[in-house]
Amino acid sequence: MPRRRLAAMTVALLAAASADAQPAAPQGGPGVLCNAPCDPYPDLKKLLIVADVQSGFHHASLNHTMAVLEQLGRKAGVYVTFLRTDSQLITKQPIKVTSARYARGNTNIRNLDYFDAVMILGSGEGTMSEAQKADLLAFVRDDGKGLIVGHAQTINFYNWPEWGVMIGGVMASEYPATGMFAKVKDPAWKSAAAFGRKSFLWKDQWPVLTPAFKRGDVHTIVELDVAKLTPEQLKRAGRSDGYFPIVWAKSYGKGRVFSMTGGHNDALLDDPKSQALYLEGIKWALGLTRHDVTPDQ
Repeated sequence: MPRRRLAAMTVALLAAASADAQPAAPQGGPGVLCNAPCDPYPDLKKLLIVADVQSGFHHASLNHTMAVLEQLGRKAGVYVTFLRTDSQLITKQPIKVTSARYARGNTNIRNLDYFDAVMILGSGEGTMSEAQKADLLAFVRDDGKGLIVGHAQTINFYNWPEWGVMIGGVMASEYPATGMFAKVKDPAWKSAAAFGRKSFLWKDQWPVLTPAFKRGDVHTIVELDVAKLTPEQLKRAGRSDGYFPIVWAKSYGKGRVFSMTGGHNDALLDDPKSQALYLEGIKWALGLTRHDVTPDQ
């Protein structure tokens, strides 16, 4: 066989082998890497979890919370989670990078417009600018998107009054993480109904909300069992109306807010019933399900 023909055949075979080994990546599809504006998760809702604790307390359970909720979405096949430990993506403005390497673009950065819900797990005063705060409020209130707030968020952004209005309440103090007796208030949330009709000991750290937190601010899903609060616990609460929500939902403008005040202990996050409740709350916040969240009367 002539050398030129043999060389041509060799080149052709190598090209074919290379094509078989590295097929062209399709645009889109679950988990497929592609360049913006291609969406690698076109059929899934997008949840952004931000655990920015640069200005406050570092809860040991933060990483586990993010890991559990990310896996819940993947296993359910309904949402994909983006995990961040800074607040950079909480903006509606174009995001600029400081690295000279990426100054011209091609950074694959998404802002709030890409997401269907945001979960906040911050601590302290936060690092968001006033413009970012305004964008987050608008994301929920005006765009009709979702907000999920996890453990200790009733004390987060304590110097930002509208945060307390949006999420439903502000914390004055907290009960010990050894747990409190709780009961289901709204069994229409099927995952909550799984806890049963009777009072149960929920071993986590629950908030003592300020007296300004009043009936009519939120829709209670699970509450502390006031009948089982000790005189000392009632005194610490500083209220006599028997109103002690610990898991709730509410509307904020056009948007949806789901609050799970527990999550200090890993055990709560590993409990299948707690996971199911979290999943149902996230799905509702993402707009995938409907629930009556008429404020308590």
